[in-house]
Amino acid sequence: MRIFRRLLATPSSVGTQSAGLRQVPPALLPPIPLYRRILRAHRKHLQPEMRVLGDKYIMSEFRAHRDIDNPMHIVGFLSEWQTYAQQIEGDLWQGEKMDKTKVDKMSDQQVGQMYELMQSIREQELAENDPDYVPHQPPPPEKQ
Repeated sequence: MRIFRRLLATPSSVGTQSAGLRQVPPALLPPIPLYRRILRAHRKHLQPEMRVLGDKYIMSEFRAHRDIDNPMHIVGFLSEWQTYAQQIEGDLWQGEKMDKTKVDKMSDQQVGQMYELMQSIREQELAENDPDYVPHQPPPPEKQ
């Protein structure tokens, strides 16, 4: 088969920043393929303890947003989870701090969830690294 040079694919600057245009964002995955992709990324890139915690959180978030009708909310939800999946797959997430603008946009409930997640991670790290660590237990009820 004879190959013509003009038929071969060549890199183009259309839609890139070098052409003076904004970068074209990747297409959003539908919810179920995105959900599966995240679970696969957890299975491949996370330690077993982190995977259990992450899988439970993913399941609860996707269930909680199953009946959302607002298109803007859906796009935001899917785009953030797709970014998360890309970070997990690329191992860029370890040691990275959250963007302040994202934290500022969170509701009080979301900030509370992040705090609980942080406490859970810290407790797990202490249990793994400190032989003298005793898990926090609520005080016993007072007898009257």
